[in-house]
Amino acid sequence: MASIQLNPQQELAVKQTTSPLLVLAGAGSGKTAVITQKIAHLIIRCGYRADQIAAVTFTNKAAKEMKARVTKMLGETAAKGLIVSTFHNLGLNIIRREHKVLGIKQNFTIFDDQDSLALMRELCKKGVDADKNELLEVLRKISSWKNDLMLPQDAIAKAKDNDELLAAKLYESYTRSLKAYNAVDFDDLILVPTLLLKHNEDVRVRWHNKIRYLLVDEYQDTNTSQYELVKLLTGKLGSFTVVGDDDQSIYSWRGAQPKNLEMLQHDFPNLKVVKLEQNYRSCGRILKSANVLIANNPHLFEKSLWSDKDYGEPIRILSVKEDNHEAERVVAEILARKIKHNLKFQDFAILYRGNHQSRLLERALVNKQVPYKISGNTSFFARAEIKDVLAYLRLLVNPDDDNAFIRIANVPRREIGAATLEALGTYANERKIGMFEAIFEIGLEEHLSGRGLTAVRKFGEIMSRASDNIRRGNSMEVLNELMAYVGYHGYLFETSSSPKMAEFRWSNVTELLSWIEKGLEDNADADDPFARTVSKICLREMLDRNSEEDEDTNEVQLMTLHASKGLEFPHVYLLGVEEELLPHKSSIEEDNVEEERRLAYVGVTRAKETLTIMVAEKRARYGEMVNSVPSRFLEEMPQEDLDWELDRLNISDDEKREKGKNRMADLKKMLSS
Repeated sequence: MASIQLNPQQELAVKQTTSPLLVLAGAGSGKTAVITQKIAHLIIRCGYRADQIAAVTFTNKAAKEMKARVTKMLGETAAKGLIVSTFHNLGLNIIRREHKVLGIKQNFTIFDDQDSLALMRELCKKGVDADKNELLEVLRKISSWKNDLMLPQDAIAKAKDNDELLAAKLYESYTRSLKAYNAVDFDDLILVPTLLLKHNEDVRVRWHNKIRYLLVDEYQDTNTSQYELVKLLTGKLGSFTVVGDDDQSIYSWRGAQPKNLEMLQHDFPNLKVVKLEQNYRSCGRILKSANVLIANNPHLFEKSLWSDKDYGEPIRILSVKEDNHEAERVVAEILARKIKHNLKFQDFAILYRGNHQSRLLERALVNKQVPYKISGNTSFFARAEIKDVLAYLRLLVNPDDDNAFIRIANVPRREIGAATLEALGTYANERKIGMFEAIFEIGLEEHLSGRGLTAVRKFGEIMSRASDNIRRGNSMEVLNELMAYVGYHGYLFETSSSPKMAEFRWSNVTELLSWIEKGLEDNADADDPFARTVSKICLREMLDRNSEEDEDTNEVQLMTLHASKGLEFPHVYLLGVEEELLPHKSSIEEDNVEEERRLAYVGVTRAKETLTIMVAEKRARYGEMVNSVPSRFLEEMPQEDLDWELDRLNISDDEKREKGKNRMADLKKMLSS
């Protein structure tokens, strides 16, 4: 076992195994080292087998890194069978193993966001005249209900008004359709196994024996259903370690419940708490400023980060006239520091509250020929048109791919609505066959008739004929004819926001088809060149989706504060630290400034060496330039550690004092109103 030097608190967290444990891990305090070392300790010192341990985190990247660290420490043999995954992958694993108990076919389909939106659009077609935003709002409500472990009948019973009742009834129809399609959505990956473990003792005992010790990272981000899943998997004994930081809980908008930290003490009275307060990331001045800022929030557990690193440079507060000047100034600052200190572009990160703030930055970076990467940008394979065409290709290769069938059965529209798909899915489930195969069975006529039956059989004939022709002749000619026959080009013009956007989306389709053509040439010697090509491109899509964040390139990193959590950079530029932006206007109106303060704290603690904060006097909002006021968070930070550029201008002491008074007066006026 490779040894890592742990500090006393980290070592205490690793060796505490006889009672439930909460590790309060401050930013940059080495929590990943604690989790990986604890897994090794459980296996080497405590008699656990690797396949009796599960570690859960919130991203595939974090799970992959954690698994790699443990394997490197223990070796492949000793680490064999160890579960390191996201919550949703763990839930998926449970559903797959218990599919017979759940009454789900083994090859069930997982709906992504676009699949769910398409189904909701079909469900609303007759009953609700809803635009996309309204449909998304219903789906968000359904997601919230699922995260709170509420089934449709519960939601209907507790509806407070007509709008909520309508959403609850759509939830009921949505759930019925998913069942008919032998499908689950993303939230079901937690809801379904949680309810199964809660109500089926045999399954619960089976998983208690399977997972003897559970470790949970980023515990402050768990929602109601995830916390319930943790309790059900660990039982009354609570053989678990959860690691979290209430000061970095910034996801309440997607269901995270910081109170789960408090609930642990109630549900497990013998809970032990270990605090990790030594920070290995940031210089002393940055940590001091972060501590003073976050001290303005109430705390269930008090902690204070400290570092043995140098105190570091003052935190610079740069003031600009307008937000476009802000972008230009940041780029100029990065170039100057890079040249002066011989740094790389990847040493710099620009953080901001909202995605809209990246537009001016991108323009300024392009003008100065600075390479950059925006984290969370929509990838080529995540675009709806690419997923549509890939679904056609997958179905041509594998007629049993129900997920692909459901996605494009009515894209473009061909009178195969939700009711038709539900009837077809129910029949296919009864026959234990794929939905495409069920189209051609005579028995389907007992479940489906009229235009619905005609439409699905016509679609089946189109795809069968295309599949046969591909194997007999020119695959690319057949694919181009198929796209023309189904009218996909016209469909893009009908569903895009503008003709320009439709042409952009069609150019993506033609690019994908060119990849297919190149793949057919490369795989000409294969038994089935078309199937081989499609499989490789689908694999590329999976890798693009799961591993795009692993790239290590020399680029300035642009990202929102939410996306930055868990990351660190030598030099950080934090933009738009102004009232109504950070903290956000909606949070001020909803009296939820505490979470915004945690968001600012996350931004500050991303910086290792220097932190520069930008404030604009005017900023474009809702189509017009409006005056801005420095954020209250700047006044909450220790002023002796801040270097306000305004105070270094060549003005008299009296003028400096007057400017300072005006700045404070503007801020106090804003806060009091």
